Amino acid sequence: MISFNVPPFVGTELDFIHQAIDKHKISGDGEFTRKCSEFMEKKFNAKKILLTTSGTSALDMALLLCDLKPGDEVILPSYTFSSTATAAVLCGARLVFVDVRPDTMNIDEEKIERAITPKTRVIIVMHYAGVACEMKKVLEIAKKYNLKIVEDDAQGLMSRYDDKILGTIGDFGCYSFHETKNLSMGEGGAIVINDERFIHRAEILREKGTNRKQFFRGQVDKYTWVDFGDSYLPSELNAAYLWGQLNAADKIFESRMQTWKAYRESFEPLEREGLIELQRIPPECHHNAHMFYLKLKNLDERTKFIKFLRDREIDAVFHYIPLHSAPAGLKFGRFDGEDQFTTKESERLVRLPLYYNMKEKDRNRVIEVVREFFGQN
Repeated sequence: MISFNVPPFVGTELDFIHQAIDKHKISGDGEFTRKCSEFMEKKFNAKKILLTTSGTSALDMALLLCDLKPGDEVILPSYTFSSTATAAVLCGARLVFVDVRPDTMNIDEEKIERAITPKTRVIIVMHYAGVACEMKKVLEIAKKYNLKIVEDDAQGLMSRYDDKILGTIGDFGCYSFHETKNLSMGEGGAIVINDERFIHRAEILREKGTNRKQFFRGQVDKYTWVDFGDSYLPSELNAAYLWGQLNAADKIFESRMQTWKAYRESFEPLEREGLIELQRIPPECHHNAHMFYLKLKNLDERTKFIKFLRDREIDAVFHYIPLHSAPAGLKFGRFDGEDQFTTKESERLVRLPLYYNMKEKDRNRVIEVVREFFGQN
């Protein structure tokens, strides 16, 4: 069976985990946590990056730092994972779902402004498949209405919009290092804080409401509970695993991109014949080969396509059920305007196997079977 995903492993992770164990430091905020944060801050030109227990907890922190109150509204795409929404719900905010652009499956920046009300406080953009949303327009809208921007960049680590790394453009950025992501620590994430005024509060929030970080820097002589907080620190063992991956980030990127390009080149003839639609990459976007998807004619054809591949031992999957049509979406929010593309396009989309160090024979087998489905042997 060709798996849809294989968690990345480069071979040095266990060495670093053993180092953490030997130093008798396996809880959070040790040497490897610091190394990972500093590495990303330098590579991404970010003001502050804090590792978290997951991409979800990074989103939770970001929305809590936005200081939302019950009844405030948050604008977000319906085509995203539940974590994007639950972070706002945690703060008591109401969700306002906006339609996507069919070319990128990102929030339609031209439909955001009409969704704004006097209660709107935050816009969450999710960079689907590591392809950036149209951030120039989103920034203009946020500035005009004095709104905060949270980037859900769970899929876009190291992707860029023009010359800026995703996650460093809005007020806050959120990464995921889940086993399905380009770089992994099993379960984990990170929050990017792009406004220095929030760094101190973020450290307190992450440290269970205490000023423990200040204490370890020698800024206070003892630490104490000073504000609301929670436990968002990942284990040092997870950070040690991630450190191995960060050191091999470029190699992992190149491996994934090799598969992505092979798929693209092989399936472009199918698109020219009108049999499928391929992912669109706007010229200002530089993606990270997080996924390769194609769109079929409709839900019925997609269902047959997935079964065809699985019958031939290839695991292909579809993605989100639009949140606005889910039970929790109906409970916690509303869809603004017409669902012109979100549901229709989501029912056509299917993702192909893509992971670090994918064997060439497996990649070629996927290509062969996809072409076989369309009678293109």
